[in-house]
Amino acid sequence: MQITGTHFNYYQVCRRKLWLFANNVNFEQTSDLVYDGKLIHEDSYPLRSSKYEEVEIDGIKVDYYDTKSKTIHEIKKSNKVEKAHEWQLKYYMYVFEQHGVTDVKGILEYPTLRKTQAVVLSDVDRDRIKEMVTDIERIISSDDCPPLQKKGICKNCSYYEFCYTKETDE
Repeated sequence: MQITGTHFNYYQVCRRKLWLFANNVNFEQTSDLVYDGKLIHEDSYPLRSSKYEEVEIDGIKVDYYDTKSKTIHEIKKSNKVEKAHEWQLKYYMYVFEQHGVTDVKGILEYPTLRKTQAVVLSDVDRDRIKEMVTDIERIISSDDCPPLQKKGICKNCSYYEFCYTKETDE
């Protein structure tokens, strides 16, 4: 299975969500939050589609790629899970490098917050990405779904009802 940016993001956020998504238990298509994020992506930079390219390589799909400056632009709704966004973008940069595109830069953009953040891929990050890919492959190929870990972000997750339907407070 090809590891996508979504896999990489979910690995940072929740291993259970990663496993469910990778094993075709999908709730994103019915999530209002996911739909809102899609609208932000489509509406925030209306002129970009004529200026930059949406690029897909090895199962990853970057929002916009500026070929002149070699910059990947990744648009996100909120910075609540900013570390996950950073690692997702670093993974994109890593995949580009694996395909011979050197000196790739990354920019995370949060249009509703009017915030941007440069992201750099270091040698330490490259080694960590290799470790993460191995762990992601282990998790998604497991026969067992990881146990629920209650986190503050759970209530905003498209898998919330799935995960908490049978949960009782003890």
